Amino acid sequence: MRWGVSRDATLLIAGQAIRAAGYGFTAVVLGALLAARGYSSLRAGVVLTALIAGTALASLLVGAFADRVGRRRCYAVFFLAVAAAGALVAAGAPFWLLLVIALTGTISTDVVDNGPATTLEQVMLAGEDAGTAVVFGRYNAVGAAAGALGALAATLPSAAAHGADPGVHAWLFVVLVPVGVTGLLLAWRLSPAVEAVTPSGTGAPSGRVRLGPSRAVVRRLACLFAVDAGGGGLVTTGFLSYLFVQRYHVSLTALGWLFFTVTLVQAVSVALAPVLARRFGLVATMVGTHLPSNVLLASVAFAPSFPVAAVLLLARTTLSQMDVPTRQALVMSVVTPGERTAAAAVTNAARYTVRPIGPLVAGGVQQIALGAPLLLAGIIKGGYDLALWRWARHLPLPRPGTATAPPTVPTTATGEAS
Repeated sequence: MRWGVSRDATLLIAGQAIRAAGYGFTAVVLGALLAARGYSSLRAGVVLTALIAGTALASLLVGAFADRVGRRRCYAVFFLAVAAAGALVAAGAPFWLLLVIALTGTISTDVVDNGPATTLEQVMLAGEDAGTAVVFGRYNAVGAAAGALGALAATLPSAAAHGADPGVHAWLFVVLVPVGVTGLLLAWRLSPAVEAVTPSGTGAPSGRVRLGPSRAVVRRLACLFAVDAGGGGLVTTGFLSYLFVQRYHVSLTALGWLFFTVTLVQAVSVALAPVLARRFGLVATMVGTHLPSNVLLASVAFAPSFPVAAVLLLARTTLSQMDVPTRQALVMSVVTPGERTAAAAVTNAARYTVRPIGPLVAGGVQQIALGAPLLLAGIIKGGYDLALWRWARHLPLPRPGTATAPPTVPTTATGEAS
């Protein structure tokens, strides 16, 4: 194709885009819906915790069985479940059912990084580019742009009401039904080339996929990513939506425009990440952009007004998401092809496993100050950046400017070649 990716990659990017558009919309609506229902910060935190826990559980299941059951089949089932989840929430699911749906991993508060689908897409795309993040950059950029449009669409109810406040209604989640159906159709159009094969190339693995020589490195990366995700769990889009409504009393329209702009900036950010990675390397790009973004994140806690908070959040977004495609490329670069599904599942699940703690901690910390979770998140995520730089810069990775990864070398837990 003229834009440099295969037909399968185009279908996967389209799947990411349609899902991101739906999640961009519902992430804005979700926080406002929880506030409209009168949920306390703690109860809202429980819902957000269940959402993140569901992505972790589903991602682990995908990592364990997708290669055996079939990546395309699992991808299709996921989208079918998204449609079902959207229909149930739109029908007015009570609190207990909302928690059950959340635990399935089919609703997300993130736009471009959301559990089982991300794990599947990551490994199905890895065959085309695991070293420079070029394909991953396009994949995340398109998803972020689609998510921005989804967030913008959240302003339509107010526009239709000619400026009056129409309130927030659960039926808005019906948008996930066409998202799921479209994704299902895209999944069935994927070719057999995206499926896993045995080392001999004769077919899919017959048992659970496990890590091999790269186990120590993947575990270290998983631990580091868990620290970062723990900080990120404090400040999900749902949390920010809830915070801005409670602190600044902003409307759903204002939230929609803010998160539209945030996600649009995010799209540009992830698109530029491969350019920096080719010049400076994966790890340097990750840390060099992510660390200053976390200083900006912490500063949002002290914003005296919504416009100031919005500007700081946008400034943070220009840098914060450059580590997404580079992180995905990093994981795919340090493992053998046969370990990619397991590595993606372990590192993604590590992120999602700790993130459920974030909303609960945020709900508790907010008893001290509404913006306290932002400050805490900035400190935790900044510590992750420093630890990652200290260790991962010693890993055997593609040299800046090269297009493919060097042969993977078994490494020890300290990152030295064994």
